[in-house]
Amino acid sequence: MTLFERYIFRIAASAFLAALGILTAVIWLTQAMKDFDLMTTKGQSLIVFFHITSLIVPSLVMVIAPIALFIATLFSLNKLNGDSELVVSAAAGLSPFQLFRPYAALIVAAAIFSGLMSLWAMPWSFRIMRDALSEVQSDFLTRIVRPGAFNMLEPGLTFHYRDRGPGGALLGIFMLDRREAGQNNVYLAETGIAAKAGDQNYLVLETGTIQRQDKDAKTPAMIVFDSYALDLSHFGARADGTPLRPRERSTPALLVFDPADAYVKANEGRFRAELHERFIAPLYALAMGMIAFAALGAPRTTRQNRGAAMAAAVGCALALRVGGFGASALMAREAAAVPLAYFLPLFGCALAALYAFRFAFENPFRRVRAGLAEA
Repeated sequence: MTLFERYIFRIAASAFLAALGILTAVIWLTQAMKDFDLMTTKGQSLIVFFHITSLIVPSLVMVIAPIALFIATLFSLNKLNGDSELVVSAAAGLSPFQLFRPYAALIVAAAIFSGLMSLWAMPWSFRIMRDALSEVQSDFLTRIVRPGAFNMLEPGLTFHYRDRGPGGALLGIFMLDRREAGQNNVYLAETGIAAKAGDQNYLVLETGTIQRQDKDAKTPAMIVFDSYALDLSHFGARADGTPLRPRERSTPALLVFDPADAYVKANEGRFRAELHERFIAPLYALAMGMIAFAALGAPRTTRQNRGAAMAAAVGCALALRVGGFGASALMAREAAAVPLAYFLPLFGCALAALYAFRFAFENPFRRVRAGLAEA
């Protein structure tokens, strides 16, 4: 890059990092407040709170990075044009391609960064979050819940124990599970203690019964046990009791998932949409950066209105992103919508590039003089 190109890249990159940091912090704060009950009702420390809530950052960055790039490109071009630097550089013979070079480097870097977030960091963070929430739930169930009280762990799930025994054992356990429509499960046990096997947390119940009452059954089914292990990941971290959700699976795992698996078969659309969204996410960085450059990449005099061009760019970017969300929803329902989801960002990028370089082979100084004449 030339000295002037490095100067442009520095301005745009600084604006991109600032926009990315501010937007991520604001949105993270709004999301983190939803999990504030980790500290209030579940008695966790500030460190645990920040650890768990920070795990949503990769998923936020994946969506915010193209928007931050769009804002940074508009900001830097508007600044350069407002200081008449674009007009002077165009009059000195700087071509649109030369002006685009620093932005191309930033756009490609943002796309690679967004790809790393979507293909690797985001699924990793969701998997870690699932395990962390399971740990919190285990801690909540065995240490925070008060003895003698009927505690609502979540809607439809009530837990009670009489007292705490030696070694942290829970005595006199009662649990009512009505989360599944049409079925009530009542767990009674003399004692229970938290245990861990591999990455899973369990509450091991000793000497008790399970009563299952189905909606259509006249009498409940009774199961007597000496020892019974309850998977605590079913209580909170994965309330539906399903295996790893699509977002919690690595990209290689999504590429080779078993279509015969019952859970995969029931959620095939979600698996398909999640896999393709990870590859599509970087394409929106390309499209957003190109749209912003197309709007303000041509030099204008201070008397020429840049507001209309910026408003048009915002409208196009908003329409493209809304269309992308719609295509993602269609992908989850129909496999035929997959090409459309890829087509939208690629088409937006190509159309913006054609508009940005429509005068690439004209004398840029002639356009400046034409603008002065119109003014």
